[in-house]
Amino acid sequence: MKTYFSDLVVPLKPSDTGNIALGMMDDLRLSHLPIVNGDKLLGVISELQVLNLDDLEQPLCHQRLPIPRPYVQQSQHFYDVIRLAVAEKLSVVPVLDDRENYLGCITIDKIATMMGEIASVRQPGGILVLEVNEHEYSLSEIARIVESNDAKVLSSYIAAFPDSTRLEVTIKVNRIDLSPIIQTFNRYNYTITASFSEESRMDDLLSSRFDSLMNYLNI
Repeated sequence: MKTYFSDLVVPLKPSDTGNIALGMMDDLRLSHLPIVNGDKLLGVISELQVLNLDDLEQPLCHQRLPIPRPYVQQSQHFYDVIRLAVAEKLSVVPVLDDRENYLGCITIDKIATMMGEIASVRQPGGILVLEVNEHEYSLSEIARIVESNDAKVLSSYIAAFPDSTRLEVTIKVNRIDLSPIIQTFNRYNYTITASFSEESRMDDLLSSRFDSLMNYLNI
């Protein structure tokens, strides 16, 4: 996880003013910054909170405002970073060690980069979008069908339909020619809603996943 720490983000100090915070956020194009005292994370302040301060020239430590303290530990998985960023709509996610010392932070740009690596964006292949019932979903069976055609699942993405038991399963495989795999899925009565075997169209699909996350975070 340390590989994805931002070298550009310097945490705010309690003695920094609201104007300093706004200037740093503007320079970094972020809507949040961590506040750190020594090695200890005091919290994460948002641009909106700063703008609502009574006096932007006063140090942050003199301001009366509740500051949330979201973070992940360095031992946690990257998915926990995504989960926290989405749940709290953060543009930065602080990372602490097992003694809760501040180690650094991961920005939304780094999260997008990490998502791209998990989705195997750089590896050639094709994409299939399946629609399945929630109680019938089995990634092991999907992988077995793919592997029966001398291919491998490089990555998968699952989205739930609102007020439905249906799931949309997007898989990327290491083959451009998807015809044999599609035929096998059809034999097993899977519903295929889309397939992409051109690199440009795959990039568009994966980019739309990133855009959806960024829009959800409202950044």
